[in-house]
Amino acid sequence: MKTKTMLITAFLSLTIGSLMAQTDTAKTYNYNLEQCIEYAYGHQTALLNAALDQKIADAKVKETIGIGLPQISGTADFKDFLKVPTSLLPGEFFNQPGTYIPVKFGVKYNSSLGASINQLLFDGSYIVGLQASKTYKELSQRAYNRSKIETNVAVTKAFYMVLVNNKQIDLLNANIAQLKDQLDQTQALFDNGFAEKIDADRLKVLYNNLTTEKENVLRSLELGKSMLKFQMGMPVDDNLSLKGSIEGVKLDKNSILADSTAYANRVEYALSQTQLKLNQLDLKRYKSQFLPSLSAFGNGSYQYQNNNFSDLYDKSFPTVVVGLQLNVPIFSGLQKINRVKQAEFTVLKSKNDLYNTKNSLNLDIKNSITTYTNSINSLENQQRNLDLANDVLRVSKIKYEQGVGSSIEVTQAQTSLKEAENNYINALYNALISKVDTERATGKIN
Repeated sequence: MKTKTMLITAFLSLTIGSLMAQTDTAKTYNYNLEQCIEYAYGHQTALLNAALDQKIADAKVKETIGIGLPQISGTADFKDFLKVPTSLLPGEFFNQPGTYIPVKFGVKYNSSLGASINQLLFDGSYIVGLQASKTYKELSQRAYNRSKIETNVAVTKAFYMVLVNNKQIDLLNANIAQLKDQLDQTQALFDNGFAEKIDADRLKVLYNNLTTEKENVLRSLELGKSMLKFQMGMPVDDNLSLKGSIEGVKLDKNSILADSTAYANRVEYALSQTQLKLNQLDLKRYKSQFLPSLSAFGNGSYQYQNNNFSDLYDKSFPTVVVGLQLNVPIFSGLQKINRVKQAEFTVLKSKNDLYNTKNSLNLDIKNSITTYTNSINSLENQQRNLDLANDVLRVSKIKYEQGVGSSIEVTQAQTSLKEAENNYINALYNALISKVDTERATGKIN
């Protein structure tokens, strides 16, 4: 029994300690939209990887530059001829014509120390490679910008979703509060014999439905916050509260006007331009392979030879050589010509892709502006419907209290108000999302 108690105590200690550790590691943040975006820029995984791609591209440029710098290497060797090489010399050298005399050339121990240097003087492919590596770095920068834009859009949409949920909860709280008052009044009238039980039951059904809907929205709100934290690259166990409200977001369909040059602000168009530039440099590189290349070289070494190992390094025999090497391509089986043709076709494809990208972006801009305009009109209409629904409910309650209306009218007005609130929330969310999509389409998010 004592052992069992000790085990339970130890388990509880470990569990409580683990929970406390989790609580200690969780951080708390209170951010507005701009702060959420800035946090995402420093923590979102896709953006961090895009930044690493930039560093890779920078290292690639330096690697390419290094090809044109002096290439220096050193060598050292040691040889022990267990059997010294033997050659046969004609016997005439030794007054023994018609025979061959075996003669050993060399000594038992050989060693050498040397260094060589090579310097590229001219190579068309290298010059083009330098230009291409810098363009590749430019491509990685634009890819990073695209990741920033995508992160900005994702965080903004998630942020707005949380604000919409907060607005929905505010509407539900107001609706529940006034419905609770109406339910209490009707119940009191029923208790005093001035109303029927069905009147109170109808209102109670509506009250229960609204309470359940609020609980669902509260759970959706927590899920929305978790989604926002995920888009920001924040640990989902951290605590995040938001500053700001829907009322602070400006929704104006006249603030975004069609611009025939807006496509040029899109990072997708810049990426297509850079890809075309890379393919054109690739074509230039293949053409440059028909040019000769020139390089300079130098070699120096010390040779050591002796039959006694202890005396091997007593005397050295130096050798130094410098020179130039010219390589002139003559014929390569038509391989280079066909590589050039392939590169030319690739450039033509890139030009077609650039045109298609421009056309696609213009369509996206027009579509987003139209959608945004429609969503604002829908939101304004749903706002009017919501105001009318509130007014209808107010009049229905007055008529019911004065005995000239029925409880069914009040119930129907409550149901209409709930439907109007849901339609308003949906229209509000659609307007916010289309606002973000339009700002992205017109290049305002960068």
